[in-house]
Amino acid sequence: MDIQNIQWEDALAIRHNVLWPSKPPLFCKVDGDEDAKHYGVRINGELVCVASIYISDSTARLRKFATLHNHQGKGIGTQLLSHIIKELKSEGVEYFWCDARKSAVGFYQKFGLKKEGSEFKKSDVPYYKMAIELAAN
Repeated sequence: MDIQNIQWEDALAIRHNVLWPSKPPLFCKVDGDEDAKHYGVRINGELVCVASIYISDSTARLRKFATLHNHQGKGIGTQLLSHIIKELKSEGVEYFWCDARKSAVGFYQKFGLKKEGSEFKKSDVPYYKMAIELAAN
């Protein structure tokens, strides 16, 4: 397993395949992708997991975190998110957050993220805002 920085364009196919397969591929492009940090995990040269981080001052937001279906449940996303959080802490980021699909709340709770606010929907998919104060951990 190889964690590396990638270009946003490299993340688009996995974002589309996993998160929004019924939408057009460019639905998965995010405003600010050009300035964000993008991470990928390769196994035997194949890109199997992606995540994007958007940083503003001492706040970082995780968006479009996706692992190919046939690689889910193997700890790949856990290792990638651990790597990202460690890197963000070393860069002085104090607050880390994401909009988590309701189905993934338990995954984020393992990293100490907590729900903030009520459930909401994006394209009929239920989400929660989840966050953690990195400076306190």
